[in-house]
Amino acid sequence: MTTPTSGSSPDEYWRRPDTSPEWPAVVPAASPPARGSGYPGPPPTTPPPAGWRPPVHLRPPPPRRLPPQDMAELDAAEQRAQRLTYGVGTVAGVLLVVLVCVLCSRLLF
Repeated sequence: MTTPTSGSSPDEYWRRPDTSPEWPAVVPAASPPARGSGYPGPPPTTPPPAGWRPPVHLRPPPPRRLPPQDMAELDAAEQRAQRLTYGVGTVAGVLLVVLVCVLCSRLLF
């Protein structure tokens, strides 16, 4: 494929190439293979016999019922965990601020 020249349009690069005698413009439809040549096709299938599945002797027990949930207790536990998380975060934040202040004071003084 050739690159477009400076005087051609920008779409010239994407234009289809000219058809030449060695490349036909229309592709002929594929003809089916003659008998005795090519792929003969898949082998014939036979349906399975009537009782082909193995018998099932064991049935699993039904699932157990879960104990009821105490929503008030779950809410209280979640609030306690949230308070602990905020407390640890606050302590870590204060320590980092103090550490930055100490480091900055050493650089300034």
